Amino acid sequence: MPKAMLLTVLAMLAFAGNSVLCRLALGTTEIDPASFTSLRLVSGAATLWLLVSLRGGGAFSHGSWPSAFALFAYAAGFSWAYIHLDAGMGALLLFAAVQVTMIGTGIVRGERLALPQQAGMALAMLGLIALLLPGTSAPPLPAALSMLAAGIAWGVYSLRGRGASNPTAVTAGNFLRAAPLAIILSLAMLQSQNLDTQGVLYALASGAITSGLGYAIWYAALPLLRASVAATVQLSVPVITTLGGALLLAEPLTLRLLLTSAMILGGIALVLTKPRKAG
Repeated sequence: MPKAMLLTVLAMLAFAGNSVLCRLALGTTEIDPASFTSLRLVSGAATLWLLVSLRGGGAFSHGSWPSAFALFAYAAGFSWAYIHLDAGMGALLLFAAVQVTMIGTGIVRGERLALPQQAGMALAMLGLIALLLPGTSAPPLPAALSMLAAGIAWGVYSLRGRGASNPTAVTAGNFLRAAPLAIILSLAMLQSQNLDTQGVLYALASGAITSGLGYAIWYAALPLLRASVAATVQLSVPVITTLGGALLLAEPLTLRLLLTSAMILGGIALVLTKPRKAG
């Protein structure tokens, strides 16, 4: 298997693994969302700091506090949402919010979408609305809004990190800054703290492996991929997560989820496809 393909597959599995691990922890163990968030960010910070240090760099000299706040907001919203959301549903909402935030920011800044891209944006938004409409298979609205907020925060974080010369070091610096924010949140919610061995292990795996190592692998893959490929391949994450949730958590594959997933991911794929220039 070519290096680029291997790294990309591992990164997508790691990103999907974040949702599955978080849902496993908050849906099947006693750990509370604040503790999960803290353990995830602290273990992720430690892993990324170690990777950067082994390369002879200083992690805290990179990154910024505004990006760290966005990272913290994403991680906290992500955890609280997965108390009630299925893994696949959460990943789809997160991905949709991230892409709409980034694409919408581009439009506000003057980017113009061709007609097929406009149709794709409309299709994705209709899919998101259909997913959230009341019904027996609709996600709980507070949890859905929490995940959408997490997606917006991650979109902001991604926009701030565009063009970073050393993205792994920048991510390490942001994790190191975000970790104390999560610890403060845990201390503020100490009365509702719950910890158990399995939940702690899931949180540490989410931070160290699927977050820390996952981001490092993705940043190693990115220089080997065309921008359009890098953007499009991320469409696989909600699909992998949904399959993982069905296999590992026995989550149902509802018709609403399948149809709205096709609308949202298909619409975003159209937006990410640049129109060919004539001639």
